[in-house]
Amino acid sequence: MDNVDLNLLVALDVLLAEASVTTAARRLGLSTSAMSRTLTRLRTATGDPLLVRAGRRLVPTPYALTLRDHVHTLSRDVHAVLRPRTDRLDLATLTRTFTLRANEAFIAFFSVPLMTAVAEAAPGVCLRFAPKPNKDAAPIREGLIDLEIGVAETSAPEMRVQALFDDRLVGVAREGHPLLDNVTPERYAACQHVAASPKGDTFGPVDQALALLGLKRQIRIVVPGFPDAMRIARHSDLIAQVPRSCLGNALAGDQAGQLGLQSFELPVETPSFTIAAMWHPRMDADPAHRWLRQLVGALCRAAY
Repeated sequence: MDNVDLNLLVALDVLLAEASVTTAARRLGLSTSAMSRTLTRLRTATGDPLLVRAGRRLVPTPYALTLRDHVHTLSRDVHAVLRPRTDRLDLATLTRTFTLRANEAFIAFFSVPLMTAVAEAAPGVCLRFAPKPNKDAAPIREGLIDLEIGVAETSAPEMRVQALFDDRLVGVAREGHPLLDNVTPERYAACQHVAASPKGDTFGPVDQALALLGLKRQIRIVVPGFPDAMRIARHSDLIAQVPRSCLGNALAGDQAGQLGLQSFELPVETPSFTIAAMWHPRMDADPAHRWLRQLVGALCRAAY
């Protein structure tokens, strides 16, 4: 960049101050479309999205926040501000805490392999697993959650979604359970069941399929998570249905048989579902976040 376009610098200063293309255009006496084109040029120049959609408003990316003071004071770092990002990620010296939101089952069966891989590559990185009471997108939009792991669906259209692995429901029972000799819809429904449901609702795909056959499960206990359901099934005659991924993974070396459980195919057809990583687009260009996403994806593909 032998010649710096100072008009871009002024536009960037106003955009970061207003966090609105319309308001920034009004302040600079430009049309909204012209301001949008300028924002596109700024994104190309800096190599960062700068302002991204969060519901009906725009929010600055972490990189944009670091630029705000430099741009506003028109400092001698003008060239660095408008030059494409050249951050080089040094995992050995990276010090950062990533907050992940996932259900209890994912944490139980995946946190150890993930933490082992993180500690080996980036010993200064800390992982914080946050509870997942619901699928509210607000914490991700507000930067309180860095990465969410769960069923590939979100109420926020701007979210990025990366598929990790496909999953499906299977049945589990204690080793030697009489049902395992002959699993039919009638015998399955006649058993007593433990259901896993954070909200307490127990009617799901299996129940829908059984209802078409005029059958209904006998649910005797409801617990918040799948690990609880598996533990109860192991020590009783109750039957549980859990995602296949809950039976363990290749990285952790866990298998249902080692837990005193035996899995079986459900006697009715249920749809499969995709487990994905979800994050806000403000983190797309962040090198450390990109590394975490790639690591989670690689580990999930190896495990499942």
